[in-house]
Amino acid sequence: MSANANPANVCRLVIAISILAVVFFSGKRSPAQTAPSVPANKAIGTIKSISGTTISLTPDNGPEMMVSVQPATRFLRIAPGEKNLKNAIPIRAEDLRVGDRILVAGKPSEDNAMLVASTVVVMTKTDLEAEHQREMDDWRKRGVDGLATAVDPAAGTVTISVRSKPVVVHTSNGTVIRRYPPDSVKFDDAKASTLQEIHPGDQVRARGDRSADGGQLTADEIVSGVFRNIAGTVNSVDASDSTVTVHDLLSKKNVTMKVTPDSQLRHLPPEMAQRLAMRLKRTGAGSATAGAGAAGASSATGGRAMGAPGAMGSSEGAAGRRPGGAPDLQQMLNRMPAVALTDLHKGDAVVALSTEGTGGVGTTITLLTGVEPILEAAPNASGASILTPWSLSAPSGDAGGP
Repeated sequence: MSANANPANVCRLVIAISILAVVFFSGKRSPAQTAPSVPANKAIGTIKSISGTTISLTPDNGPEMMVSVQPATRFLRIAPGEKNLKNAIPIRAEDLRVGDRILVAGKPSEDNAMLVASTVVVMTKTDLEAEHQREMDDWRKRGVDGLATAVDPAAGTVTISVRSKPVVVHTSNGTVIRRYPPDSVKFDDAKASTLQEIHPGDQVRARGDRSADGGQLTADEIVSGVFRNIAGTVNSVDASDSTVTVHDLLSKKNVTMKVTPDSQLRHLPPEMAQRLAMRLKRTGAGSATAGAGAAGASSATGGRAMGAPGAMGSSEGAAGRRPGGAPDLQQMLNRMPAVALTDLHKGDAVVALSTEGTGGVGTTITLLTGVEPILEAAPNASGASILTPWSLSAPSGDAGGP
């Protein structure tokens, strides 16, 4: 990476990357389907396999366990989020499928080797996937994300910066507020939280009804977290420990990150990097206002943000561009060549997003190589103009305007 890379430009870019979807939805459940802790004669989890009358269950907490179904076992199917068994539909044992989520009530077998089921309540994998898709569509239509600039617990509001525009998010007693723990990259791991736990500089995503001018949002749900934005050069790679250390250009310090199977490592092809760099330079040359207007015309994104997965729309072009809008970074990332930890070498230029971590080591969420032309582009560009070529508010659908 060039020593002349503009620090302000780098800062804006890594903040933009941070608003990219960070955590990958594991597909297990949404907050509405998160069950409370249950006693030992009950279990909640996902069906791993079925063999005759025995179910291998992967519980939400604890090791894999076996469930035995009997001729008298009741099987009930409920919709995701449903809390009243009066609306359950009786089904048969033969209707169970691998991937279904179940709540089992029963008693331990005499040898304590398995749970003998008296009742099995099922949310099918198909229903969960359909509900998940509906939620993602709603995030795209009614969501915003950005960095918190002010929090007022007494008023029940948090103000976030969305493409340099303030949006005041209003909460109520019914607003679901969740927060990521320091080492989490999974939406499922977000825990119940409060407005008081949100601080200026945190990333915030909110879903709800937005005012006509886009400056206010009444939130149904808020998810927040603290993430580290890193731009610099690879200092060392330890494949045995699955870590990469990057010399951060902004802090002038080495930052160590774990790389997990959920981490997204991609390489930006040179021609794409040059095109994006040229666009940034044009924006920096005075087209920021026009660019922001073009981005504001966009109404949907398919990228990932704080646990929400990308979705490929049939109307999107091969370069990851929505008609009439700016390119979608996550769509482009999905098409970029994946790289392995062992493909990284000392001196490689990278932009990375990681969890806050503990003990000085975070978990890599996204790491992008081949970014040198972008980091050197448009040294005099404003933050808004740097964000313009990317659609980073995923999957909220907000691209700088209501």
